[in-house]
Order: sequence, then C-alpha cells, then structure tokens
Amino acid sequence: MDPAVLREDMVDGLEQSLGERLDERVDVAMRTVPRHEFVDDQPYANRDATENGSRVLAPSTVARLLSALDTTGGENVLVVGAGVGYTAAVVAELVGESNVQAIDISRRMVLYARQRLAQTGYEGVLVDCRDGASGYPEYAPFDRVLLEAAAIRPPRSLVDQLAPSGRLVFPMGGPKQTLVAVESGPEAAGPDGVVERYGPVQFAPMLVDGEQPDGLARNRTVREDREYAESGWHARAGWEQEWVDWDEHL
Repeated sequence: MDPAVLREDMVDGLEQSLGERLDERVDVAMRTVPRHEFVDDQPYANRDATENGSRVLAPSTVARLLSALDTTGGENVLVVGAGVGYTAAVVAELVGESNVQAIDISRRMVLYARQRLAQTGYEGVLVDCRDGASGYPEYAPFDRVLLEAAAIRPPRSLVDQLAPSGRLVFPMGGPKQTLVAVESGPEAAGPDGVVERYGPVQFAPMLVDGEQPDGLARNRTVREDREYAESGWHARAGWEQEWVDWDEHL
C-alpha cells in the first residue's frame, strides 16, 4: 500500500488512541514525515519498535511529546536522544530543519540518524554525539528542549540552556514517570519549575558518558541505593567501572 495512505491512516487513528484531538501542527507534521524511511518493521503501527538496536517511540508517544513541546514555529530546539532521527524530522517540520539540533550519547545512533535524515531531505538537522545531561551549549539558548529519557528531576544543564520563557519537556520520575513541562523565567511555578503534567509515560533512564548502550555501564551513587532499589532497574555488566556522581549531572 502507498506509504502516504498508511501515514494518513496512522495519524487518523492517533486521536482515537489518545482520546483527544491532536495539535493541528503536530497532526500535519506527522502526516508529512515518511516514517517508513526511519523504521523498517511495520513503521505505521502504533507501537514501539526496535531499529538498529535502539527503541523507536510509538507514534502516539511522539504526538504526546510534541504536543507538550508546544512549538509555534521558528523556535531553536534541542532534541536529546536522537535515536533513529524520526522525532527530529517531525520537529523539523514544526520549526524548520535549520532550527533543530539533536544529540545522542551513542555514536552508532548518531551516524544512523544522520544517514536517515539526509536521505529523507532533512539534512539541515544537526546531529552530534554528546552526553545528553550536558546539553549542547554551543547552540544554546534553546526555546524548546525535548528529552527522550527519564530523569528524577530536571537536568540542571538543560534548564540552564533554556532561553527566557524556554520550555523543557521530559519524563520525570523513576519507576513511575510523568511527562512534564518545565519552564524558565519568573513564570515557572511548582516544584522543579514544573508548569504542566501530561500523564504517565514509561521511558528508559537517561544515560551519561560511560553508559552508552553499546558500552559498559558505570556505577551510580545517588541513584544506586535508592532509585535502583525502588524501581527494579538492574545495572548491566560493567560495575567495575568508575562511579558517576549524578549530582554533577542533575
């Protein structure tokens, strides 16, 4: 079947699965980006997928993230967790590809995302290999930051790189996570600057340098005894590596 028809069917079904109308701009962007160029196995099914060893978010999850991001066009956006590049491509439709920077801690995924974005016409999106917890200061400040990994609280560097009235969207929590929006400036309200909550989500925890999915895991300090015990997340091989002080990253 024609991928364009499948794409239309996918987006038409998202409102039913989400139980609400999609943001109009997100709706149009998701109807435009050829998801099959980023995901090989059933690209238009509303489910998570695995591509090149990386999790690809279900279309409904992408829609929730981008609706919470609340772009109006032309914002400078940082996507933390480039993955296969699909989310960055949809953001490029919303704000313009030259306004999108995407980073990933895995060099393998950076090369993969660059390739897929280039072959689908989004070569203007900048993809770089970086520790997501440190953000991308060379291109800050950002009007919007999207973090596609869970953190116990807003990563300090990402908040510091927000422009005045900037907005950070990320899954906050350990085993129980909530999609939240954090804003900078005097209008920010609530604990940790959270201004809106968008319901439960489930993401893998954010990695820092040394915890690449294709490398060894390092020990953690702040999270080791508390969050790991509470969440049931289990460290992979490599506990002989040096410790990571999470207070330096969050």
